[in-house]
Amino acid sequence: MAAPLDVLRAQLAEKDPAFWEGLALCTRDTHAYTELLTLSTMRKRGVRAFGAAHGAPLRVALIGANALQALGDLVEQMLLAAGFAASVFLGEYDSYEFEIRDADSALNQFQPQVVLILPSERRCRYSGPVTDPLGVVQPFAAAWADDLLGLCRTLHDRTGAEILLANLALPGGFSLGAYRAKAPGSDWSFRKLTNLALGFAAPAYVHICDVEFLCARRGLLASRDDRAWFQSKQPGSPELLVDLAKEVAHLVTSLRRAPAKVLVLDLDNTLWGGIIGDDGIEGIEIGTTSPRGEAFRAFQEYILSLKDRGVLLAVCSKNEDAAARGPFEKHPEMLLRLKDIVAFYANWQPKSENIKAIATELGLGLDSFVFVDDNPAEVEIVRQFVPAVTTILLGADPADYRRQLEDSRLFEPLQLTGEDARRTDQYRVESERRALQSDATDMPTYLASLEMNAVISPFTAVDIPRVSQLTNKSNQFNLTTVRRTESEIRALMESPAHRCFTVRLSDRFGDHGLVVVAIGRVDLTTTPTSFHIDTWLMSCRVLKRQVEEVTLNELFRLATEAGCEEVVGVYRPTAKNAMVAELLPNFQFAETSASADERRYRRSATSYVPTETKIHATRPSRENS
Repeated sequence: MAAPLDVLRAQLAEKDPAFWEGLALCTRDTHAYTELLTLSTMRKRGVRAFGAAHGAPLRVALIGANALQALGDLVEQMLLAAGFAASVFLGEYDSYEFEIRDADSALNQFQPQVVLILPSERRCRYSGPVTDPLGVVQPFAAAWADDLLGLCRTLHDRTGAEILLANLALPGGFSLGAYRAKAPGSDWSFRKLTNLALGFAAPAYVHICDVEFLCARRGLLASRDDRAWFQSKQPGSPELLVDLAKEVAHLVTSLRRAPAKVLVLDLDNTLWGGIIGDDGIEGIEIGTTSPRGEAFRAFQEYILSLKDRGVLLAVCSKNEDAAARGPFEKHPEMLLRLKDIVAFYANWQPKSENIKAIATELGLGLDSFVFVDDNPAEVEIVRQFVPAVTTILLGADPADYRRQLEDSRLFEPLQLTGEDARRTDQYRVESERRALQSDATDMPTYLASLEMNAVISPFTAVDIPRVSQLTNKSNQFNLTTVRRTESEIRALMESPAHRCFTVRLSDRFGDHGLVVVAIGRVDLTTTPTSFHIDTWLMSCRVLKRQVEEVTLNELFRLATEAGCEEVVGVYRPTAKNAMVAELLPNFQFAETSASADERRYRRSATSYVPTETKIHATRPSRENS
C-alpha cells in the first residue's frame, strides 16, 4: 500500500482529479481494516480539497443496535469504490425503533433512499425452557421476525426507501454442546429460525444483508469481538466490519445496476481438460473417472445453474468448429449441450472480434458480457480490444473454477422470474426466425408469416418483479432509462395519474415473453392537456417487427381515453441508447426543445390514426389480467 498511498498523497497535494480514480482502485484492492480507514481519511481530505462530488449524492442511512461510526466510514468508502457518491446518515446507538417510529425523527427527515438496519442479535432469545418443542418455539421466532419486518414496513411507507435488513449472527460458543442442534429454544436454533422467517417473509423492498452467511464464511469466532462490543458497541470484529461494508456496497450497487447477461466460455482447459484438436473426444478430461475431470464437470454444473437463472451462454474458442462441437454432441460426461448455447464461435479469429460478433448477433451491449478463459494472453487481448467486457482469468486448478466465478458476484439476481429460465430458448429460436427472414421476399410477407400475437395488459402484481428488472437493466431501446424498484412500480400502479402497461409477444416459433414496458402520465392541468411518456423500453430481440407501432397505438389510445389532446415524449441520451435517438421524430413527433441532457417532442392526440400492423393485438379484461 505504501507506494499507491504516496501517489494518492501527491495527487491530493496537487489537486489532481486522478486522485479519485486512484482512491477507488486502492479501496477495491485492499481488504484490511486499518488501510481502509486510512483511505477513508484521505477521502475526507479529498472532499475538502476538491469540493463535494457533482450530482445529488445517494442518501444512505445506517441504524441499529450498535455504534455505527466506523462502519459508516467503511460503507461510504466502499460506495465510492463502486462509483457512488453518498450522503450517509448514522443513527444513534440502539435507537433504531424510536428513529423509525417517530415521524419527525432525524432519520425520517433525512428521507433516505437506502437504509441498513442492524437489529440486536443479543436480544433475540427464546424466553421459555430450552427443552420446549419446535411447535412451541417457532411461533416466537416468527413473531420476532414479524416485528422487524413491521419496522421495515413503517420506514418504507414513510420514506419509500429500499431496506437492507441484516439478519443475525449465530453464537460461536460451545454452550449446550451438540445438544444445541436438537433444541429449538437454544440461542443457536432460535436465531436460525428467526433468520429463516425473515428471509421467507421479506417483501420486495426488503433485501436481506446476510450477516449469518458473512460470519460463517469468515468464521464465527473471527467475526466476533467481545472486547470491542463492551468497549464501544461495535457490531463485530474489524474484519467483519469490512465484510459488512463490502456487502452493503454490493447490495446498493445491485439495486441500481443489472447483473451480467452473457457468459462467454473458452473450451480447452476451461470446460474440459486437454486440447480437443490434439487429444480428441476420447482424450479430454471430463467426468467422474478422475479428480481433475470431476472438477471440470462440477464447473459445468454451476454454469448450467446460471443458465437456469437466465444467463445466456456463448462459446468463443480457437478451434475447428466441428472438433469443438464434438464433445457437446457425443461425449457422455458432458453436462453442457449445444441446446444450452445461444452463440457458438469456434474459429481462428481473434476472440475480441468473435465477442463483438456475438454481441451483434444477440443485440446486447458488450458491458453485459463476461469472458472466462484459462489463457492469460487471450484474456489480455479481450481486455485491450473490448474493454467493456468483464474478464475472468481462471487459475491452474479447475477445482477453483466454480469458486472464481461465484466470487465474481457478476451474476447475482435481486429476484428471479419465470421468464429468466426461458431466456436461452427465446434466443435460440431467434435463429429460426432469422432463417425465415432470409428466405422471405419482402418484409411485409416475412412479418405476416410469423403469425404474431401481442397481449397488451395493465401492470399486474405478478408483473412487478419482471417490470422492475427490465427498468433496471434495459439500456438500448429505452427512451428515458428511468430506473425503478419494485415498490416504486407498485406505487405507479396505484397512481390515478399514471397509465402502465406491458406487451407480451408470441409467434409461430415460440413465446418472446414480456417485451415492452410503457408508463404514461396524464396531466390535465396544461393547455393543451397532455399525456407524458414517462417510460418506453423494449427488448431488442423484437426490433422492426411492428411492436413499436403496437406500443405507440396503445399510448395514443390511453391518451385519448384520458381526455388528453397531445402526447409528449422525451429522449434522454446515454452512452447506450442511441438506437432510439430518432424514434419519436420517425413517428412524426415534433421537437419542442433540446439540450445536452434531453430532447422533448409532442404530437397531437386528437388527429392520431392508429397504424395497421401484422400483429394481432388483444387486451385482456382487468379481471383476467
